[in-house]
This record gives sequence, structure tokens and C-alpha cells, in this order.
Amino acid sequence: MSGEAMEKWMVAAKKADFNRLAKTFSISPVLARIMVNRGLKTDEEFQQFLYGDLSVLHRPEKMKDMDRGLECIRRAIDGGQLICIASDFDVDGVFSGYILWRGICQAGGQAYVVAPDRIQEGYGLNSRIVREAYKKGVGCILTCDNGIAAMDAVAMAKDLGMDVVITDHHEVVYEIVSDEAGAEKRIYKLPPADAVIDSKREDCGYPFKGLCGAGVAWKFVELLYETYGVPKSEFYELLPFAAVATVADVMDLVDENRIIVKYGLHGLAKTEHPGLQAVIRHSGLNKNYISAYHIGFVIGPCFNAAGRLDRADTAIRLLQTTDREEAERLAADLVALNQSRKEMTALGYERAVQQIEKEGLYKDKIILICLKNCHESLAGIIAGRLKEKYHRPVIAGTENDGMIKASGRSIEAYNMYESLSACRDLFERFGGHAMAAGMSFKKENLPVLRERLNQNCGLSEEDLIPVIHIDVPMPLDYISEGFIQELDLLEPFGKGNPKPIFAERHFKILRASVIGKNRNVLKMQVRNDSGVGMEALYFGDIREFDDYVEDMYGADGKNRMYAGLSNPVDLAFTYYPSLNEYGGRRTLQIIIHNFQRIPR
Repeated sequence: MSGEAMEKWMVAAKKADFNRLAKTFSISPVLARIMVNRGLKTDEEFQQFLYGDLSVLHRPEKMKDMDRGLECIRRAIDGGQLICIASDFDVDGVFSGYILWRGICQAGGQAYVVAPDRIQEGYGLNSRIVREAYKKGVGCILTCDNGIAAMDAVAMAKDLGMDVVITDHHEVVYEIVSDEAGAEKRIYKLPPADAVIDSKREDCGYPFKGLCGAGVAWKFVELLYETYGVPKSEFYELLPFAAVATVADVMDLVDENRIIVKYGLHGLAKTEHPGLQAVIRHSGLNKNYISAYHIGFVIGPCFNAAGRLDRADTAIRLLQTTDREEAERLAADLVALNQSRKEMTALGYERAVQQIEKEGLYKDKIILICLKNCHESLAGIIAGRLKEKYHRPVIAGTENDGMIKASGRSIEAYNMYESLSACRDLFERFGGHAMAAGMSFKKENLPVLRERLNQNCGLSEEDLIPVIHIDVPMPLDYISEGFIQELDLLEPFGKGNPKPIFAERHFKILRASVIGKNRNVLKMQVRNDSGVGMEALYFGDIREFDDYVEDMYGADGKNRMYAGLSNPVDLAFTYYPSLNEYGGRRTLQIIIHNFQRIPR
């Protein structure tokens, strides 16, 4: 039996006066309970969550070095100097690069965007970008979504006489030293730039630390536009780009991020931007009904595909072009590239699972795997899927000429950045944060790294059991069209603000059938103990569901369920309610997420 994780269901037990909150904010007690489960405590927090708008965003000058960075860019613009925007190859990097490029152009400056080659150069500002900037006569290098760890490249740019402004959101590099008494402390190291704008700085007083790179860039452009008298409406036109990057970079949708994404989605529905419109159209989406889900799983991956399988240049050009024919062509290229990426990822994942099962790597609390015959840019995606399957931290890499480039994905109980920092002596390059990291190291260091990480991980067996946090144990009787509409107040959903999970302990399955063009949807008619019936859909692994029912109730019980005959199947479900609109009729239904048998 492999180490595939079993689930533990837990009902959130946070206390509050739900009835008072419901009355104060004209919502149901159930919605109030969900919001308390999201960590909201005060009336002010409730007010901002439900009704907060762009006016409550923090002022950009609260960010350390924002004024110094603005002065460098103003000097370059006023002096007619070319500005090099050193971006990254992922969605956050590409979109933050576009935000800064458009901002500088609108302010009357000249700039170009460049990103490193993912395969040949890896992440971050490098000597090639610096040398090319110098040859072009660049007066200032402005980074976005990178730069906080680029000590050597920044020093090189400064030696060549260029100003350097860092805008980033990644963790600041540090080393641990011991004082005379043996106590350990961290010494943080900033690159030798003219300005280092990153709210993760220990000395930065910015109230919110969770912006992505594009969020920081958007804030920078706000001050830039105010300096040059660019209308506020132009600034808000950039909001959809910050929103896409925030979701695609899997940032917590709380505080400013929630407002950026909420209003950015509104802007996305109205955008006239040729590149965004073309990607939306070629992806088969309706721009009037785009959610955070569509950004995370459709739009974002299309822009990411360029940097993964080709170069980020295609994505950058798509954002910069004003020619609609070119936008259509480039968007079609990105969508096709993403389709190839999905197929390659599925194959790589299947091979990785086979390798983990064969080598018994699932027994480790930290899984380290060197993928065979896999494109190195897909390692991070595969690591994320393996983490979900085995519910333990996974580091997946590919080997080339004795070097392994790897990406890690973690679970809530394990700070990957902290643990890998303690193994920094094994890495050629390393960076990241608590939930994800990237690194390169010599192949012979793989077993050493595996041993050290597993010996010092501090994870218990309990930590490795995935927990399903149920917001409200709610019977079908409570579901109504009005309640489903009220749930829209909680949007946008995503990391930090997940879609609520409801549950009921006992459902009789009156009948079931497998539907869909690809036979991948399980449609059921269910009834609870109160006699309330409803349609239920399950989009998960149908074979796994069938095996579970057969294990619990036998092959005859499963067959009678599918035949619509009287049967013993009685399951608990976690679910989310929704409306099914078909042929002019609206009916209530539930979408099933998890299932288990709970004895009566």
C-alpha cells in the first residue's frame, strides 16, 4: 500500500456571537460563521471584507525605499535615459514587468522588459541582462518579482555606473550566526541597490506583507503617476493585471489582495486590452463571467506556458502589442503551448508516481525525487501534484550534466524555506518561501539532502494526514436560491479565502450514473434523513468512489445504487451548494468534494 493520504474531517469551532454579526451586517448567521472561520474578528474587519473598496488600500509611500526608487526612475525619465525592466519568466514576473513598462511609458519614459531564460539561466537578475543593459546605454535597471537575492548582478550593475531599483516580494536572504553566548540570530542581507522595495524587509513598515510582485509594481506606478500627473483612471486600468498575477502566484486573498482581485475581476470584464481579450477568447471563456478559478487554472497557465516551454518573450509581447491581429496570433500560440504543457505534465506526473511507488519514497516524510525524461520547467507543477497525493512536502528535480534543478512544494505544517536554509551549503542556488522553493545542487548531494531534510523535518505522523476543515455541518434543508446568492458576498475565492465547505453525515443515494463526454462526472440523486432530496455531482476520481462503495457495501450494493434500486449505501459528504440552470429552469444541486461512511 502506498503512502497516499487518508483524510481527517474537522468542524471549525471558532466562537462568536453569530446572530449579532448577522443582524449588524444584514447577513445570515451561517455566513457570519464562515467569516469568523476565515479569521475575521472585529466589526471593522467584517465591514472591510464585505464592503471594502479601493479607497481602503494602503498608501504606497509606506513601503520602505519607495521614495528612493521613485527618485531613481524620475531621474532616468527626466534625463531621457533608457530603463531596463528586469522581469521574471512566470505570470507574476511578466505582468509586473508589463505594469512597470506601461507606467513608465505613460509617464513619458523609455523602457524595455527582459526576462531570463528559464532553462539556460534560471531565476533572477543575471550578468547577461546587466551587460546587455550597459551596452544599450541604460541609466537604470528596475527589477520586478526578483532581485532581492541578486547580490552579484546588482553589484556588477553598480560598478558599471547604473542605478538599480529592486521591487520584489520574496523573502530577504539571511544567514544564521551565533554570538559569544552561543545564541543564534539572523543577519539579513540586502543587495547593494539604490533602492530595495520589498515589504518582507525587516525594517519595512508597510501594513500588508502579502503582495505579489505585480502588486508591488502596481503600488510603485501609483506614485509614479501621481508624480507625473497621469489620471487615476489610467492607474486603475492596470488593476486587472495585478489581479491576474495575484491569483496566478497563489497569494492569500486577504486584506489588499482581496480588494485587488475583486475589483480587478470587474475590470477584466470591461478590459479593451488586445492581449487579455485574445487569451480569454482562445481559451473559450466569457470575459463577463471570469472568476479567480479561471485565472488560476486557465488564463494564468497560458501565460506561464511561454516561460516554461519557450521564452517569456512571447507573453511579454502579447501584453505589449496594440495590434489585434498580432494579439490573436500570439494568444493562439500560448494556448497551444499550454495544451502541450498539460499533456507533458500529465505524463511526467504518472511516471513520478510510478517511481515513488517503486522506490518506496512515499515512506519518507519529505519526498525528494529526480524525475526522468521530464522537462525541467514542469518539476514545480509535478511537485505540487505529488504533494496533494501524498500530503507531504515534495522536492522534484531534473538532472543535466551532474546538476539537479529542483522545485519544492510544502504543506502548512512545514516551513520549506527555513528547512532548506539550514542546508544552504549543499546548494549552488536557492530561494523561495515557506510553501515553495527553487534550488540547484550537484547530483551527488541528493542523498545527503534527502537524509538531512528527513532527519530534521520535525513532522509527526499527524502532520501528514490531510485535514478537511468543515465550515458548517449544514443539512440540505437550509439550502435555498437566496442562500446561494448570499455566498457570492464571500467571493473571490482562493488561497487564504477558500470556498466554504459544508457537510452532512448521512445521505442515501437513490440512484447514480456516470455522465459527460469523457465519462468523468458522477451524477447522483441523494436524500438526507429529513427526506429532502437533491441532485449531487461529483467531479473527482469515480473509480476511487466506486471502490470505496464496494468496500463498504459490497458489489451488489454498488450495482443496485447504479440501477436505481433500493440499496444500503449511506455516505457522509462535504459539499458546496449551487444552482443548475438548464432549459430555462433553475434547480438546486450540491457539488460533492469528499465522502466517507459514518456509522449510525
